[in-house]
Amino acid sequence: MVEVIALMVSAVHAYEGRPTEPPRPDPEPVSRSEVRVRAGLGIVGDRYFNQPAHRAASVTFFAAESLPAGDPLLTRRNVIVRGIDVDLLARDRADFSLDTGDGPVRFRAHTAATPCRWLDTVLAPGTAKALRGLSGARCTPLDDGTLRVGAAAFTRLT
Repeated sequence: MVEVIALMVSAVHAYEGRPTEPPRPDPEPVSRSEVRVRAGLGIVGDRYFNQPAHRAASVTFFAAESLPAGDPLLTRRNVIVRGIDVDLLARDRADFSLDTGDGPVRFRAHTAATPCRWLDTVLAPGTAKALRGLSGARCTPLDDGTLRVGAAAFTRLT
């Protein structure tokens, strides 16, 4: 069974500066029950939306199974899923679709997401090292659409 367990949209970088200092507070809650995705641009309202330097990696995915304890939203990934090997998608640079009830939205995985040292501060010491190779995928949306928290249909396309 595939499930979207959390969605995150952040207008600002919270993990700036040194990881030994507290993260910058978000100006508004980052957890969402649904997000609007735009082809080639990202998630509406997110800090990477329509940013030329991030178009190939504007939406990040993370597999909840990779984090045995703690709030997966603290990884700062946009789409937290259960039941998908997100890291394999990144390694294979695969195309895939996710349908949470409003029709499929296709994505292309471009690169693996790199864990940052902030995870040692906000989750637990050693988390960044433990998540090497398991920190998710940076993706480009290929379609406009909506993603919602809840059960989902996943299809690997390539």
